[in-house]
Amino acid sequence: MSDWEREIGAMTLFVPDLDRAQEFYQDVFGLAVQAMGDGTAMVRFKNMFVFLHKATAAQEPLPEIVDEAQRGAGQFAIIVEDVDAVCSELAGRGVKLLSGPADRAWGMRTATFADPGGHIWEIAQEIPGNAG
Repeated sequence: MSDWEREIGAMTLFVPDLDRAQEFYQDVFGLAVQAMGDGTAMVRFKNMFVFLHKATAAQEPLPEIVDEAQRGAGQFAIIVEDVDAVCSELAGRGVKLLSGPADRAWGMRTATFADPGGHIWEIAQEIPGNAG
């Protein structure tokens, strides 16, 4: 097998409203947005590029996806030191949580929310004293 890093460096999210998605990622995450042309914009998390691409087929999350998020299953997770502090900051930015913050049976404290394209984001922290 060849030697290569198994780290995701970029992903594309399809969004129904590119302007709204750009505002969301700028306002909620504090990320700079770079227009790429052809209905695409890019934001950069620490080591990952996220491309936002306008697609009319994108939609709000389906009820079953929201149900899973309310049980603590998230599509994209950001590990933080203090979930409650981050949730308080998100609330100040107008973000409505789908679930949490709540302690989960697998040893994490999590909260979830959706972006304007229906993609579910999870904020998670390891519960102190829970070594996995």
